[in-house]
Amino acid sequence: MTNFSELNISASTLASVQRMGFEEATPIQEGTIRHAMEGKDIIGQAQTGTGKTAAFGIPMIEKVDIKNPNIQALIIAPTRELAIQVSEELYRLGYDKKVRILSVYGGQEISRQIRALKNKPQVIVGTPGRILDHINRRTLKLDQVQTLILDEADEMLNMGFIEDINTILESVPAERQTLLFSATMPGPIRKIAERFMKSPVEVKIKSKEMTVENIEQFYVKATEREKFDVLSRILNVQQPELAIIFGRTKRRVDELAQALSVRGYLAEGIHGDLSQAKRMSVLKQFKSNKIDILVATDVAARGLDISGVTHVYNFDIPQDPESYVHRIGRTGRAGKSGIATTFVTPREMGYLRIVEDTTKKRMTPLLPPSSDEALVGLQRVAIETLSELVGKNDLNDYRPLAAEMLGKFEAVDIIAAALKSLTKEPNDTPIALSEERPLPSRGGGSGGGRSGGGGGYKGKRSTGGSGGGRSSSSASRGGSDRGASRSGGGSRPPSSGGARRTSSGPRDGSTQRSTRTRTPRSEG
Repeated sequence: MTNFSELNISASTLASVQRMGFEEATPIQEGTIRHAMEGKDIIGQAQTGTGKTAAFGIPMIEKVDIKNPNIQALIIAPTRELAIQVSEELYRLGYDKKVRILSVYGGQEISRQIRALKNKPQVIVGTPGRILDHINRRTLKLDQVQTLILDEADEMLNMGFIEDINTILESVPAERQTLLFSATMPGPIRKIAERFMKSPVEVKIKSKEMTVENIEQFYVKATEREKFDVLSRILNVQQPELAIIFGRTKRRVDELAQALSVRGYLAEGIHGDLSQAKRMSVLKQFKSNKIDILVATDVAARGLDISGVTHVYNFDIPQDPESYVHRIGRTGRAGKSGIATTFVTPREMGYLRIVEDTTKKRMTPLLPPSSDEALVGLQRVAIETLSELVGKNDLNDYRPLAAEMLGKFEAVDIIAAALKSLTKEPNDTPIALSEERPLPSRGGGSGGGRSGGGGGYKGKRSTGGSGGGRSSSSASRGGSDRGASRSGGGSRPPSSGGARRTSSGPRDGSTQRSTRTRTPRSEG
């Protein structure tokens, strides 16, 4: 890979890039920055998570004349979430140069945006509808735009924004630099490139770089009524530090988020019917580690690019492979590995085969963990919490009491009691979710040759990176688990990550949670 210092960018932009922790450019960044710095139009074919915001953001920031108070760059994004995230990353990229950046999108009072536009922003990031609204109101002056960027163009096509985009492109000066980014290049997007771009250079990531090889993929076969209890036990065993759970409908997301909260997990839901204020509040909590689990629909998750997501759970298998790839792409970023687990009903096994054919990777069957295994996962959290308290060596006030107890009880009994007091007992509160209609039967019938059972439980505790598989201490199971056995005898190694927090106990680090301070995550 090429170091950013080799890309001929200014000292101020390089300082901002290095402050963000970036040293080496990704393939899409290297290819785009070199050509864009020469003023060429660019077609970048790249998926979310490849670093494309910095790819177009760095040359765009370089081109801005800080002495010119007018709007010099316009970035169009399909969703308000993506528009906000892009503007935040551009702010960080342009921090040392002091570039003024503003995002405009639906769901926010337009009067507030009109006032902000009077403060002379030099870069605008927005959604097609709101940009067009400002153009029609004549509150957005685009006559001095030198750089225009279309981000996730295929998503804007899918969402029906193609006419708005054409209108916006006709409203900016013809003499400009245009950069278009899209995961795919359908015909209508090609037509936009032919009509509005001048001899564009194509920067395309090789197919091997667009796979999901750094994400371990599992599937769990369960009936609709079994799924939530199985999910709860998997969460207790894996203890994900930061997870996204995908549901097929808004109703499903609402019910899942509520059910998880009842079971003691720190979870919130996000979907298109929420107010903008509520959506922003939930995302802020997720980024700052106040909640561990985000439950989302596909549409609500479009454009989310939050670092540190260790696990993705497809509570409902998506209807198309592209959505599957997009979902699990929320984890396994920036060179780290991730874990994706998909729940499938017997009728949906055909969809599993289609997904595997698309990703060219077979998922590993995962047996639902037993209640005993779920308890072991919770006990592991208590062990980590106690170990961290000991490691802090801030126990002088308690040593006399400890010595007194050692005179009365066995040391092992004292430690066992401490662990018991720190262990969150499994919450088996009955939960009744509305049953979603299964997807229509596809190809592979009830499984296409897949048994849906198989190997031992391979749940992992991860902090967004590595972690070895863990063997189970339970005996082999038969019956509904199709006789698949679990390997025995191995203990679960302690994880390097923070323990799961729950909403059923104190949050001051004294009990039921890790005492480690976790740094809030930024969007990657």
